[in-house]
Amino acid sequence: MSELQQKANKNLAEKILKTNFGIEGDLMQLVGEIDANFAVLINGVKTYTLKISPLAHLDSFKFQTEILKHLPDNDIQLTLPKPIADVKGDFLSESIENDKKYIARLLTWIPGRLMAQVNPILPELLYDLGKKSGEITKKLQNFRDPFDTRKLDWDIAQGTWCENFLDLFEFDQREILQYYLALFRENLATYKELRKSVVHNDLNENNIIVSYDKIHPQVVALIDFGDAVYTQTINDLAIACAYGMMDFPDPLSSGLTLVKGYHESFPLEENELAHLYCAVAIRLVISVTKSGINRKEYPENTYLQISEKQAWDLLKKWRNIDPDFAHYSFRQACGFEAHPNENLFKNWARQQDFSLSDLFPTTTCKNIHLLDLSVSSEWIGHLEDYNDLDLFQFKIDQLQKVNPDKVIAGGYLEPRPIYTSDSYDKIGNNGKESRTIHLGIDFWLPARTPVAALFDGEIVTAVNDEGNKEYGGLLILKHCEQNLIFYTLYGHLTVTSALKYSTGDLVKKGEQIAELGSYPENGNWASHLHFQIMLSMLNYTIDFPGVTYKNQLNVWKSICPDPNLLFQIDGLKTKYGKDNDSLLSFRKKYIGKSLSLQYKNPLQIVRGQGPYLIDPWGKKYLDTLNNVAHVGHEHIEVVNAGRMQMALLNTNTRYLHKNINELAEILLSTFPPELNVVHFVNSGSEANELALRMAKTATNGKGFIASEVGYHGNTNACIDISSYKFDGKGGKGKPDYVEIFPLPDAFRGKFRGENTGEFYAQEVEKCIQNLKNKNIPLAGMIIESIISCGGQIELPEGFLQKSFDLVRAQKGTCIIDEVQVGCGRVGKTFWGFQLHNVIPDIVTIGKPLGNGHPLAAVVCTAEIAEKFANGMEFFNTFGGNPVSCAIGSAVLKMIKNENLQENALKVGDFLKNELKQLAKDFPIIGDVRGQGLFLGFELVNSQLQPLEEQTTYLINRMKEFGILLSSDGPDHNVIKIKPPMVFSIENAIEFLFYLRKVFAEDFMKLT
Repeated sequence: MSELQQKANKNLAEKILKTNFGIEGDLMQLVGEIDANFAVLINGVKTYTLKISPLAHLDSFKFQTEILKHLPDNDIQLTLPKPIADVKGDFLSESIENDKKYIARLLTWIPGRLMAQVNPILPELLYDLGKKSGEITKKLQNFRDPFDTRKLDWDIAQGTWCENFLDLFEFDQREILQYYLALFRENLATYKELRKSVVHNDLNENNIIVSYDKIHPQVVALIDFGDAVYTQTINDLAIACAYGMMDFPDPLSSGLTLVKGYHESFPLEENELAHLYCAVAIRLVISVTKSGINRKEYPENTYLQISEKQAWDLLKKWRNIDPDFAHYSFRQACGFEAHPNENLFKNWARQQDFSLSDLFPTTTCKNIHLLDLSVSSEWIGHLEDYNDLDLFQFKIDQLQKVNPDKVIAGGYLEPRPIYTSDSYDKIGNNGKESRTIHLGIDFWLPARTPVAALFDGEIVTAVNDEGNKEYGGLLILKHCEQNLIFYTLYGHLTVTSALKYSTGDLVKKGEQIAELGSYPENGNWASHLHFQIMLSMLNYTIDFPGVTYKNQLNVWKSICPDPNLLFQIDGLKTKYGKDNDSLLSFRKKYIGKSLSLQYKNPLQIVRGQGPYLIDPWGKKYLDTLNNVAHVGHEHIEVVNAGRMQMALLNTNTRYLHKNINELAEILLSTFPPELNVVHFVNSGSEANELALRMAKTATNGKGFIASEVGYHGNTNACIDISSYKFDGKGGKGKPDYVEIFPLPDAFRGKFRGENTGEFYAQEVEKCIQNLKNKNIPLAGMIIESIISCGGQIELPEGFLQKSFDLVRAQKGTCIIDEVQVGCGRVGKTFWGFQLHNVIPDIVTIGKPLGNGHPLAAVVCTAEIAEKFANGMEFFNTFGGNPVSCAIGSAVLKMIKNENLQENALKVGDFLKNELKQLAKDFPIIGDVRGQGLFLGFELVNSQLQPLEEQTTYLINRMKEFGILLSSDGPDHNVIKIKPPMVFSIENAIEFLFYLRKVFAEDFMKLT
């Protein structure tokens, strides 16, 4: 619409508003396809909606008005616009302007925002939309009007008209449209028999009003009944789904949420659900066809093409979803059995009487030994062990020897970690999803074991399913028993035995059909049969999933019922771990309440792998905060070093042993020559406790200087110097012998900007003077090389060097806490203090050194060590034990051998630069700081006030996408980034992608 047309429309609207309705107000033009629409502002407040249209639309206006008059009388749980009568008492007001006749309608304004303006669209909102849409459908069941039977292009029931416009599209687009239109025609006869009613018919994001609540928005109104029509009732839900699923990576999952809400308000019938998939598609087909026509006829009107790209994207995604699978999913969402024959099959199967010898003719065993291959399986051990097929086969053989009268089996609906490689991942609405849930039963038997058919059947698949961790030799048989059709799948066979059949071949019950294969021909597995039952082949012809995603589990277990229904063997039920509620309940009762959990809804983590933590269902969480697992969660070399030494000896340091010498040698080689004596302990807290004791012994002093919001451990002495603790909740303030200088934060600290090092060093000097004034001799100063709990604070240039000079001038000891920062994490140097061109007297090391094993160390100068050895023996029972030392040596070797310090520099620089770019787009990121893979960014408003709520929101939203974050800083507004050192560029890209996504959400926007 041109600027001249807009002005003319506005002038007309002002005249009609004043003359016909007796109202004066300011007008704001709203979008519209045909009509002129305006918001009417009275004293700056939106109060009415004015719609003006040619008089030819009078019948449509009457129809819409009758709907609005009908709905409030039926107690709708929505705020609906109310028609306002003109000065003559008419709800539809006629006008003549320049010999043209117009019809106008005034409605009350509904406060809120369009759903199109809401970000993110969470499941709760989709559910509410479904529920409110269902209410409208229910209340319109008894509404009829002469105008409701008009022919309307937007009516899904009339969708075949789109066939006349296929030439508007390119070949690939035309093929998609033809597919859906053919599917629609194929089922048109039964579709026409569905129940009918008047429906809204245009539940798109611009006709849905949502509350202003940024965290828990709700649908408050459904507006614009201009396209309402008498048609198949299911169409309204299809339209809501078509628009509600747009822009989601997994549209079906979003659609199911909407369907559940709709069904709660307006119960759907089973025959309607059979047509929902196609009805959704046809609405999208109509939308893109309309856009194609409008683009040709009205190229200047962008509103008419507003959702074309989104519709095409959804059409393509929808095409990749099997129609039957969608149908079964809709059924499950509405509380029906997902597959219509599920219960029929189960009842029939329970009447059968099969034994294992019917499946394996050469086997006499009647019982099974349940093999646990779940995510938390101790039998699997490390995943690297599982991938060693010779080792795995050896373990199976040994297990069989212990259980000679049983068949080793299991796995139905078992979540397994062995499928968590990237090849099984897809992007869902909540980040990466892994296909982990096993749909069949595995029977572990020797290669060449004969396999027989349990029923008469027809071969539908006989292939060599090549590829690592695929089926290898694969047979699928179709069966018909008492008019019940189902399929059985036999995977991991010899290729020869599978390929001897052709599609359509018939086999008899009890006939030997194949033999078990061995690797590599069976898909690179230890020898076993994957046996699965399917009630539908969906659209698969040469393969069929043997594993599924957790969020689709309820549908897949209906399509693929438990094969043990045929055998009814006790003990063949998968054992799951403890659920979160029972774990949490026990913890609250018996574990100290001061031990906190991460996240409002805590995670149960049962396995680690590289940069990931994994829950019992196999969901992988990218770990950006766990600097304990320094070289990666459960690094195989570290694990092997520990278990090998544990099998030999673990004792204290009263005996000579090479491991403590080896670890000391490797560790000291990373330090300047002045730091050449090491003491081993078990934790960072112990290391700092020992460092404080050393400093007091070496100086005969008592006073300590530390940073505000510093944290150095959980022992009494460490708490006394940790402002983070004693100034926080439950703290009792600093002891008299401790002086605290302001957090040296150049962003929001006492001194800000560049060149603040000298000013903060002067604060250290004041602390020294305060101790003097109290006649407390100085023992030393302790500080992290990057202050972690303070908010990943990089020390200002020159601060550390100047402070050390001041401390040493008073004969004090300089202690650097590298518990979180050290071991190559900062990238440029191996230790954080080396960034500042200083050499401390004592360095403490903790978390990184043991990669999760309790191991820590204190490294000091020979002078300090000599003074500490004053006759009082220092002994730590487990510090420096052979197992810990073996693990520590392995960690340091892996840092070097796998170039992890270089990786920290490369990935850290990339991540820091990208975060700075992100801050340009999202000013809520006030500061990005840190070095290597020890980074942080701070969330503030334009006045640099901390944004704790937004920080908490970000952390919890990122968790939903499978990325773990945590906060630090005195105001809990700094996101810390301290991932395992194997964190890659690819990991960083994923992390940044979801950061950008969440930062664009409503709650993160500064107002």
